[in-house]
Amino acid sequence: MRNRKPRIASLDEVIISRIGDEAFIEHADNNVAPTCLPLGPEVQAMSDQEILDIYNRSIEETQHYVADYENVVLEIPAGRPQLEYDVRQCQWTPRGQVLRCAIEQSTAHGGTIIRIDDQELSTEEFGRLLGMFSGWGMRISFVPEDLVCEHPDVELYDPDEKMCH
Repeated sequence: MRNRKPRIASLDEVIISRIGDEAFIEHADNNVAPTCLPLGPEVQAMSDQEILDIYNRSIEETQHYVADYENVVLEIPAGRPQLEYDVRQCQWTPRGQVLRCAIEQSTAHGGTIIRIDDQELSTEEFGRLLGMFSGWGMRISFVPEDLVCEHPDVELYDPDEKMCH
């Protein structure tokens, strides 16, 4: 069964732990998805209540955003930076809701990397970036690298039925 989305909580409803620069919020109700908050090194000195306040504010902001959401996404124009480095979270963050990426093999690290503009992200770093959109969905279109700025036509096709819809 899929976990329910994180929700605003009180201290008696959660268990907060810290590992490195991150706080982990687990609900006593195991059906609510746990949350990882990358807060930086100061997380070790923060009280559980301070961490919970940040967590609850982020849930509240997300709820307001969803209530006001129009199905329009912001795409940063080609040639402008799509990512910015968030020092507090110690990670790259998107400046919009569309990312034009290239998938490459890393000869140095022996794995897959995701290139966004001039920034190379490991699959782990890319996963952390995606984690910022936890509770949302995404569509991925695979196109040749030189066509990532274009919007492809989408055709519904079920390979089992061998026909287009």
